[in-house]
Amino acid sequence: MCTLEKRGEVFILTLTGSGEHRLNPTLLDAIQSALNQVRAAATSSSVALITTAHGKFFSNGYDLDWAGSDKVRGDLMTSKLRSVVADFITLPCPTIAAVTGHASAAGFILARCHDYVAMRKDRGFVYMSEMDIALVIPAWFHALVKNKVGSATAVRDLMLRADKVTAAAAVEKRIIDLAVVGAEETVEAAVRMGEELVRRKWKGHVYAGNRVGLMWEVLEEIRKLDTSTGSRL
Repeated sequence: MCTLEKRGEVFILTLTGSGEHRLNPTLLDAIQSALNQVRAAATSSSVALITTAHGKFFSNGYDLDWAGSDKVRGDLMTSKLRSVVADFITLPCPTIAAVTGHASAAGFILARCHDYVAMRKDRGFVYMSEMDIALVIPAWFHALVKNKVGSATAVRDLMLRADKVTAAAAVEKRIIDLAVVGAEETVEAAVRMGEELVRRKWKGHVYAGNRVGLMWEVLEEIRKLDTSTGSRL
């Protein structure tokens, strides 16, 4: 499902295999377990985290086939993603998504909850597919995208036009930070960025506190009572 390796002071979390990396409870639990390891390391040293994936997809969103029409499964899946994204927001170190393939719907949310996004220029797009598949976008998705995307027009086109945005266009629209040719090169660019940030030797709790301040409204939406499950993060 995923692996976690450490290169110097940079952790690399990789979604493994050639599939679509659909977000189901098994994968989300594995990601959360990796984040717990990074969190523990970040309490005693300056580190950074890169998240990337093998194959054609960074993530193609929720595992709708797994959930089917079962409301309990759907609620479990969405609750676990909310928990993972909250963990990314409170992680005491810089985070960078190295997007080497398509990032769609919840998969785009997973990528964009990182502090920075580097994306492969010669393959893939970011895409909020909900308009095309007749789903209402959750309020916390809206909050996160509006927090992270620098242009109101780009937000509109992502959320209401379901535009498929390539890396070069995504940089121009201020959706992502960096476009790089090649999958390995995208990961290496992210690692270099992580190494530069680690050299600043910031205190992890300070970094996390400042990120939470920037994203407080997003966390509030994530933590709101889910009336379908009665659960609160």
